Parts: sequence; structure tokens; C-alpha cells
Amino acid sequence: MLANNIFGIDLGTNNIKIYSRSDDNIIVEKNMIAIENKNTLFAYGDSAFEMYEKAPGNIHISYPLSNGVIADIKNMETLIHYFIGDMQKGSYKPADFYIAVPTDVTEVEKRAFYDLVKDANVKAKRIMVVEKAVADGLGLDIDVKNSQGVIVVNVGYETTEISILSLGGIVLSRLIKVGGQKFDEAIRAAVRKEFSLIIGGKTAETVKIALRDLEKEKKGAQVFGRDIVTGLPVEREIPTKLVNECLEEHFHTIVDNVKVILERTPPELAADIYRHGIYLTGGASQVSHLAEKLANGTGLKVNIAQDPLASVALGLSKIIKDDNYKSVAYAIEGMGK
Repeated sequence: MLANNIFGIDLGTNNIKIYSRSDDNIIVEKNMIAIENKNTLFAYGDSAFEMYEKAPGNIHISYPLSNGVIADIKNMETLIHYFIGDMQKGSYKPADFYIAVPTDVTEVEKRAFYDLVKDANVKAKRIMVVEKAVADGLGLDIDVKNSQGVIVVNVGYETTEISILSLGGIVLSRLIKVGGQKFDEAIRAAVRKEFSLIIGGKTAETVKIALRDLEKEKKGAQVFGRDIVTGLPVEREIPTKLVNECLEEHFHTIVDNVKVILERTPPELAADIYRHGIYLTGGASQVSHLAEKLANGTGLKVNIAQDPLASVALGLSKIIKDDNYKSVAYAIEGMGK
């Protein structure tokens, strides 16, 4: 049983995804923590998100990650401690951990991911690090060890990571600060400008997610918010055209950055990329029209992940289960065994 006590952790800014080998399952929860009176844990994960934008002043709700890196290490340790505890039904047994880290961050930031697990009081025996993009590739069913030239675009909550993979490693990588949160902000700004209406972040997110269905039904989005002029709560219908227009600029930024990476790609790899197309994944990758904008802007076909939120965690599960892929995980110099 103990040999099976292995976890794969993908820390997203918005969601935390943890794979457990013992029950071969992935949990996805909001990466949020609610602290009461500055020091008491009040709620975490999805239940903290439920209170978000509704909590009284003495309850502080926050995301411990910012732009893909750890901003609040103490709260992040608390979250990992409780999530792993929940998955082990409250008793902590010695375990191995595989943690996914973004490529385009400093060694110090990478080390922080390692220290995080080490200090989270979860009886970590061995901690291995996996480049997020490599795990992503595996989760998308790409044979990352043998394929030469694959481009993966992971659109997350605050960042988009664009990576070129070849033979189990990363040839080029770029992290840009555009993601689901920017999409939500754009929707809020447009609604405010056009309708003099203030809506919350959750409402904007709901509109973004519903966009594709609304367009099919040729309906606008019904939103509740506060009228700037009267200060009173009102309901308005937001046309999908307005939402699409306000997202354009951010889609262009992603497309332009993908093009920059493609222009820097060695010609030998470019041929393979042309054959495979772009792999699009990440929690915010499903937004209506993003895939087609990417296809039109680059002239490449776009493969959309079936489970974009969990693709990194799925990749970690493959590394944990299949010895063929163990070599893509590494221990950080001077740490662990």
C-alpha cells in the first residue's frame, strides 16, 4: 500500500489539481483560502470560493498564487496540508510527491515549489519536480519522449504558458500575463462602460463560460449588478457581440506571442509542429472563439484538450504510473535523495 502513496500536484492560480495514486483519482478545487481575524483558518478550496466577494471584513479570502508563482507561502502550505489530509482521510502517511512547475520562472521560484511541499507537514519522503509543459503534453496524450516539435499553449487564470517540446524536454518557453482573469476583467470593464453597470468577478466568469451556448441560442447574457448612476441593484441583458469584442484584444496578445515563439523555433522542429498543429489546454482555453482565432492567426490546426483543467494532473499521473516517463521528473540540485 505504501508504495502507492504518491501524489501529483498541479498548483494553478485559480484551481489546485491533485492526483492520488492510491485511488487513481484527481481532485480539482479552487486554490483559495479564507482566514478569519488574521489567523484562524475559516474555509479553503471550493467553500472559500463560495464566500468570495460576499464575506464580511474580518474574513480575508485570497489566492496564495499569483501569476503562476507562489505569493503567499504560509497560506499555500496550509492549503496543501489540508487537501492532502482530506485525500488521506486525515492520517498522514509517508508519501512521494511530484509537483509541476512553470518553466519560465527563476530557480528560486522553482525551489519555492519544492520547499512548499517539504514544509507543508505532509510527511513527504521524496519530492520530484516536473516541467508543467511536459506534464501537459503527456496529459494530452502526446508521446513527449519521442516526439520532436510539439507546441503546447496552456491558457490559465493569470498566465498563458507557450512551450515547444521536443524529446522530453522544453526547447522554448514563454509565460505571458494574459489568462482567464484578464478575460473576466475585460468583460467587467465593457459592461461598466456600455451599461453603467458594475458586476462582480464571478458574474463576469459565468458570462465568459456561457458565451458559446448563448451564441448558439442567439441570446444575450442576463446579469445582475449595481447601477453606477442610481447605486441600486439591477438586471440587464448583455449582448454576446459586446463580450466577444472586449475579448479580442487579449486573444490577439496570445496569438502574437504564439507567433513569436514559432518564429524562433528551429526549422527542423517547425516541420513537425506544422504536422501536429497547436495543442490548446488550460482552464481558460475553452473560451468561445479563442481556438479559431489561434488557427486563423497561425495557419495551424488547433487540437483542443478534452479535459483542459486537468491535463497537467493527468500527465503527472502518467509519470507516476509509467516507468517509461519517470526520466522527465527530476530532483532539484542539493535537495532530496
